[in-house]
Amino acid sequence: MKGLLIFGLFLRDLKKQRKRITLTLMAIVWGTISIVMLLAFGEGMKRSLNKARHGMGRDIVVMWGGQTSIPFQGLGKGRRIRFIDEDIEFLKKKVPEIEAVGGEYNRWGISMTYKKNTVSERVNGVYPCYEEMRAHYSQPGGRFINDLDMKYKRRVVFLGDKLKERLFGSEEAVGKTVIMNNIPFTVIGVMIEKMQMGMYNGPDEDKTTIPATTFKSIWGHKYLQNIVYQPRDATQIEEIKKKVSKVMGAKYKFDPEDKEALWLWDVIEGQKVFNKVLIGFQIFLGIIGGMTLLIAGVGVANIMYVAVKERTREIGIKMAMGAKRLHIMSQFLLESLIITILGGALGVFFCVIIVKIWATIPMEADWAQWLGKPVISLEIAVITSLILGIIGMLSGIFPSRRAASVDPVESLRYE
Repeated sequence: MKGLLIFGLFLRDLKKQRKRITLTLMAIVWGTISIVMLLAFGEGMKRSLNKARHGMGRDIVVMWGGQTSIPFQGLGKGRRIRFIDEDIEFLKKKVPEIEAVGGEYNRWGISMTYKKNTVSERVNGVYPCYEEMRAHYSQPGGRFINDLDMKYKRRVVFLGDKLKERLFGSEEAVGKTVIMNNIPFTVIGVMIEKMQMGMYNGPDEDKTTIPATTFKSIWGHKYLQNIVYQPRDATQIEEIKKKVSKVMGAKYKFDPEDKEALWLWDVIEGQKVFNKVLIGFQIFLGIIGGMTLLIAGVGVANIMYVAVKERTREIGIKMAMGAKRLHIMSQFLLESLIITILGGALGVFFCVIIVKIWATIPMEADWAQWLGKPVISLEIAVITSLILGIIGMLSGIFPSRRAASVDPVESLRYE
């Protein structure tokens, strides 16, 4: 009953101060739209960029051989470290904490021909585990390289999606034969279209991938260009990197503490740093939106101060009849919360409509795909609710304290 009475008083004040309260509600609505949409765009861009980060693979370390910079066991510095096929099984055996490991050969300027179309591209010889480690997923109807391809040194090829378009256009590629340096290869799959932020040796969409054993038998490369491994537990990556350096140092005779002997690209650590940057960006957007909402909160406080001034005699009569300070404060506090919550609810409602409309707009341009689409997540709803609650409390608490401090005798003489 008390809540209904206060709501009734609020409606009465709304009629008396219709224009002022309407403008304040509009300010709250606009402030809510500002903060929710800024956070929604931040969340959408965060998800889009994380998707692009995973385009090169999730929780992997790329390792290249370098040159020793520290003398070790009588051997001088400046020795070059190169990987060979046997290193793959060696690491699997010596470092059981590794989930998957594979090597990679690379060669540029390979001529590829299909009918009258000829392109010059790079060819990678890799292991089957690259499908998961390096996100080499095939479009429906095709597949990636498997263990039998490796065992029998099959002449099969997996194409990047952009490379497929340059060679085949809109024609189906799987099952067709391409000629690479006068050698026929059968297309077994085409990579799905993906966003890729991190890369080495160029984007995967332009890459030709064949079995590592086939690559070695054709071009006779003795050394791998690099090794990629994926830990079983990404949280233990620092310990695993140290162990890899130790076992490789024992094999190739270099100091495990030599930072130049092995060059490591820790995608896991990079992802942690990147996530922190994105969180900081979201906080920055939230602060901007929150300041807009704070200005609207000042408007609510002004409305309540005016209400206190206009209802001084009413407050004095209530206090003279026994009303307590808590009752007077709760009335004005609840009224300010009603204005804030009503404006916030309308703002969120409009945001949901905007996000749903935005979701229907095709995002074909590259910049638009990286920007992503706005997403109203649970975290955004919680953050907005907390901010609105705090602003509502602050907007009402000071005017309500002023109302509760009115002297009943003085207020009855107030005009």
